Amino acid sequence: MKKFLVFLGISLLAIATQAQTVEKPKFRVLAIAEIGGGHVLFTEAAKIWLNKLAVDSNFTIDYITDTKPITKEFLSQYQLFIQLNYPPYPWSKEAQDAFEDYMEKGRGGWVGFHHPTLLGVFDGYPMWQWYSDFMGGIMFKDYLPGGTSAKLTVEDKDHPVMKGLPAIFTTKDEWYLYDKSPRPNVRVLASIDEATYDPPKDKKMGDHPVIWTNEHIKARNIYIAMGHFPELFNDEAYTTLVRNAIFWAVKK
Repeated sequence: MKKFLVFLGISLLAIATQAQTVEKPKFRVLAIAEIGGGHVLFTEAAKIWLNKLAVDSNFTIDYITDTKPITKEFLSQYQLFIQLNYPPYPWSKEAQDAFEDYMEKGRGGWVGFHHPTLLGVFDGYPMWQWYSDFMGGIMFKDYLPGGTSAKLTVEDKDHPVMKGLPAIFTTKDEWYLYDKSPRPNVRVLASIDEATYDPPKDKKMGDHPVIWTNEHIKARNIYIAMGHFPELFNDEAYTTLVRNAIFWAVKK
């Protein structure tokens, strides 16, 4: 009987240890998103989708609504930083320094949606020059209010983030326009065909990248221009893109 109890105890310990190993999250994600504003519906839809992906893929995700918590120590807890819906200007100097360190030293990956290219002087905040360089040396110039559908062309089909995407697919967003194309300073993965705007728009850039990565930065990073409408998470091409971006950026 004593031997049986010892055996039973060892077996239960082994099972518990195995369960802990299975349940341990693969990685931790930090996502930042503003409360309210014109992008709140996108944020809410994104959180639902991301939370399900986290459960299905065994990772954790925490959300913050401003940059106040961001320090080097705080970011060190996370293997991926998602800029879900947050611009590059209302950051404290400590948060800026922590983010630059995180990215330049490759301490984790980064995926940014829509707002990161809202670069310039806004609401009394100066231009964050490092961030402008990170986004390809661009400055925000204008946007297409109300949203416009357009065809996107995959330029780099061999990049893992573009795996499973059609060569051309249609997406709707409030497209941002910049003072110049970021192409000379980044690796463009997809661009927009402005001739396919529906409804047509007069505001055009010419060369208009919408998905890219900056390979001059040590951290894996992906910028995705689309991030205004919640319906994006009903679009298989978009969710494939987001899923690919997350797992590539975190090296999983």
